[in-house]
Amino acid sequence: MRISRRVRRTVALVTATTLAMLVPAAPLVSAQPDEPDDNGTIANATPPPLDPSIPAPTADGNADVTYTRKSDTACVASLQEATELRTEPWAQDVLRLDEAHKYATGKGIKIAVIDTGVNEHNYLAGRLEQSTADYVNHDAKNKDAGNPYDCDGHGTQVAGIIAANPNDPTIGFKGVAYEATILSIRQSSQFYEYKDPNGQSNRDTAGNLDSLAEAIVTAADAQVDVINMSIDACRSANKGGEITAQEATVRAALKYAVDRGVVPVVSAGNRPNNIDCGDRQNSSDPDNPTLIVAPPWFSDLVLSVAAVQRDGDTADFSLHGPWVSVAAPGTEIISLDPAEAGRLVNQTSSGANGDPVPIQGTSFAAPYVAGLAALVKERFRGLGKELSAAQIMHRIKATAEHPAGAGGRNLEVGYGMIDPVAALTEVIPGEDDIKGDAPIKIPSDVPPPYQHNWGPMQIALIGSGGGLALLLMTLFIVHTVRRNRPDGVMKR
Repeated sequence: MRISRRVRRTVALVTATTLAMLVPAAPLVSAQPDEPDDNGTIANATPPPLDPSIPAPTADGNADVTYTRKSDTACVASLQEATELRTEPWAQDVLRLDEAHKYATGKGIKIAVIDTGVNEHNYLAGRLEQSTADYVNHDAKNKDAGNPYDCDGHGTQVAGIIAANPNDPTIGFKGVAYEATILSIRQSSQFYEYKDPNGQSNRDTAGNLDSLAEAIVTAADAQVDVINMSIDACRSANKGGEITAQEATVRAALKYAVDRGVVPVVSAGNRPNNIDCGDRQNSSDPDNPTLIVAPPWFSDLVLSVAAVQRDGDTADFSLHGPWVSVAAPGTEIISLDPAEAGRLVNQTSSGANGDPVPIQGTSFAAPYVAGLAALVKERFRGLGKELSAAQIMHRIKATAEHPAGAGGRNLEVGYGMIDPVAALTEVIPGEDDIKGDAPIKIPSDVPPPYQHNWGPMQIALIGSGGGLALLLMTLFIVHTVRRNRPDGVMKR
């Protein structure tokens, strides 16, 4: 029997359709992002290796030039009409300092405040020492008629955050380490200047990195436990990580202090008031910052502190950088009134007309961390453990509230907001011969993605498709044969 062309076409179409149903579709392929191109080079994130040939400076306690008081400016003064501050600052509440003080209060700890000086104040009574060193003007110490030693007021406010103690239960404000001793080392001031007789190297303010390095050595030689430095120098980065001579001297001084058990704490830096870097924010590339801030750049030797605001966000003025260690409150600050020994302030004058503005800055975040370092030192000394400077710095970073990010840190807040209670109580691997956690493979609690088994369906499709194909072929063949049968039908 000859099968017509139409039948053959029909059979081919049915067969092709059946095979298409039986062959599974190719899976969709999603494009994967390229691996980061990491050539291992870091231009500016870390300073070049420490040069052992650069020694710590010799500290003679004197300024390198003769600074004099500016004749057209008056020292900081109190507002004529002020409201008595008795509320607890938000920083004390969020840091749970009342609970932290159950473990330590700073007693027996000495903290150097390298700043604009610290004025005598009732809330520091009996716990303020004035260093014999003065890197602004030796002759002016306590001798400026009618003017406070801390003409700027900055250092007094920093010291208050660290160690003030009103001894009044109706006043909410209290320093982080309220029983610690403050050693004041005056190193900088906006109210002093140097006029070169030759007019070649005038300076509009007192203080530089060289005098900072000497002040660090002075503090270490005075056997302090912690140093607070709310002072920074900012510059544009070089594509090669070069270090200046002054920066290298500061680095050597920091190592000198750390080797003697001193914990250096520094502010991360502010904008837009930074003289050298203006209103620029640092690069978001962790390997290539566009700005270098010293001393924070030397992150292996200091705790560099960023500022956060009440809602937990990083303060807009806080400079970012891969060297930021931790963060602390830096806005809506309450501290000592530098111009009146029995009062607190929450505003300072700013601008050409001296309008009052809220106190804020990384300068005031750093002393919260310096105070915490003092508490940690006291707490573990009382437990018979003399922690090294590196161990204290590690403990504060390890117990901070880590942000999302690789390694639990980022450029804005480092390892996150400090947690004083955790820093005073948690067990940290590396101390007491406690080994660090070894990496282990842990099964995921999430079930694996469902992999559909297509075998039974394929078998069913093959059977159904094959049967359908045979049925269709039979129907068409029978239909065609009937149509092609001659009219004359043989009969029996």
